[in-house]
Amino acid sequence: MLRCVTLAPVRSSAVNVAVVGHVEWVQFARVPHVPTAGEVVHASDSFEEPAGGGAVAAVQLARLAGASTLLTALGEDDYGRHSRRRLRELGVDVRGRSCPQPTRRAVTLVDERRERTITTFGDRLEAHGADAELDWQRLAGADAVYFTAGDHDALRRARRASRVLVANPRARHALGHGVAIDALVLSADDDIERRELARSQDEAEVVVFTEGAHGGSYRTRSGEHGRWEPVAPPGDPVDTYGCGDSFAAGFTYGLGAGLSLADALALAARCGAVCLTGHGPYGRQLRREEL
Repeated sequence: MLRCVTLAPVRSSAVNVAVVGHVEWVQFARVPHVPTAGEVVHASDSFEEPAGGGAVAAVQLARLAGASTLLTALGEDDYGRHSRRRLRELGVDVRGRSCPQPTRRAVTLVDERRERTITTFGDRLEAHGADAELDWQRLAGADAVYFTAGDHDALRRARRASRVLVANPRARHALGHGVAIDALVLSADDDIERRELARSQDEAEVVVFTEGAHGGSYRTRSGEHGRWEPVAPPGDPVDTYGCGDSFAAGFTYGLGAGLSLADALALAARCGAVCLTGHGPYGRQLRREEL
């Protein structure tokens, strides 16, 4: 079992990181519990942010590396424009193609157990590798890219441009076509991600399964397998939204920075634990000065 306690130093030179992924405009609210059929509950503490796996990972990477790039697709609507503006405020260089379809929206309810429940509205907009509107040269020479959504050509472009490529199995339109991936990261409790894993696991050098407060496990192409222990959150838990995405971003950053598998997992676990103590996805994420 891996004991992820002490990290090797992250190299001092800048780590060039990027995300190819999706954005959702999310309304967050607290509820005493998720309503059952026919029930009405009162929500409080409502706020809105651009989120989704691609956005959250891009912000976490920006906070670790000082900057990050997000290649994505956004609707030609207010939600798309607000998403670009807000993510840029959070340190992300947003390179998004404009789509006639509306930006995907979501509602996230956080209950008294700090667990989140998500309802999405609309299709997930994805980057297309053949789209001239996207500046794929922004990925050239990247130390690491995290891929959450896009087509097969987008994945091939990310592979050619980056030294390390990490993906989530929900990028199902891109995976399963023979593009080599350094790592796949997924939740062990997510039925959709586990089902999609079947089509892409043979393309990955390592597959990482997160288990929240129980740490997680990994297996490599060569047959090595093991576990890592969870990291205690540096404060009271607030909500779980974004913890898995922050973990994936931390893992991507660690591999891009040249850390060993054990130390990259340790850094990732720390990112997830820190995110747990913040309000929403960006209330608290691990920053470069805290490494």
